[in-house]
Amino acid sequence: MKRKITYLFIAVFICVLVGFLSSFATQSSVNDWYVTLNKPSFNPPNWIFAPVWSVLYILMGIAAGLVWIKGFYHVWVKTALYHFGFQLLLNALWSIVFFGFKNPFWALIVIGALLISIVLTFRWFKVVNKLAAYLLIPYFLWVCFATLLNFKIWQLN
Repeated sequence: MKRKITYLFIAVFICVLVGFLSSFATQSSVNDWYVTLNKPSFNPPNWIFAPVWSVLYILMGIAAGLVWIKGFYHVWVKTALYHFGFQLLLNALWSIVFFGFKNPFWALIVIGALLISIVLTFRWFKVVNKLAAYLLIPYFLWVCFATLLNFKIWQLN
């Protein structure tokens, strides 16, 4: 039982850490460059992003922990966690490209790859642990919304 809790804690910690590190790229331009952009009418207020992403990173970590608990020695668990790690890197890369490099077009390419990667991760998580897969649904939906927002920002600017 202690091992399971440790795996969950480590997985959540890694996800939250990636989110925290990604926020440095975001903070570098959210109060100057981002405010100058033309945004669609459905753009949420800036304050909403931090709490939403915090919840999503925690859910992602719990999901990854639930998969990891099944045993990293198993090929399906390894495959699922490799997919998860790749999508987590794409998630961080999006912040760097969009906010750090201030490039909505290339960020749109990255977020498209991220969506595909989330779907693949969902598929593999579902093989290992259905609850873990379902915990990724809010993340997938938010990234779909973020993709639309990214597209409109690119289109308007």
